[in-house]
Amino acid sequence: MTMFTAVTHNIHVSVNTFYQEDYSYPMSQHFMFSYKIKIENKGNDTIQLLRRHWYIVDAFGQQREVEGEGVIGEQPIIRSNKSYSYISGCDLKTEVGKMFGTYLMENLNNGNLFYVLIPEFLMVAPMRLN
Repeated sequence: MTMFTAVTHNIHVSVNTFYQEDYSYPMSQHFMFSYKIKIENKGNDTIQLLRRHWYIVDAFGQQREVEGEGVIGEQPIIRSNKSYSYISGCDLKTEVGKMFGTYLMENLNNGNLFYVLIPEFLMVAPMRLN
């Protein structure tokens, strides 16, 4: 399993992906993936994740965007030297795809808003690796 990581403003974002065979239907061009994201605050200030903005691209190059408040219904507060993890999912019409994007964060110590990169990560169905 490959981990993808990006660091922005002392915030480390790491992603692991998993193919969800039980929820995928290759004959119908429906491939389901889950991903686990860990956000580590290595800075000195307390931060809050306010929004997410995702780009999802399949093997045909078709791109869709997802934007909204928080993640999985939460706007987590992450104190200095603490982390927050969550699991979510994505469906594709192809065996291979990728995602990347940004989180909008607020520094709760001074009120400044800033973006944190979500690293580009691949989603590959195991049958594609053969």
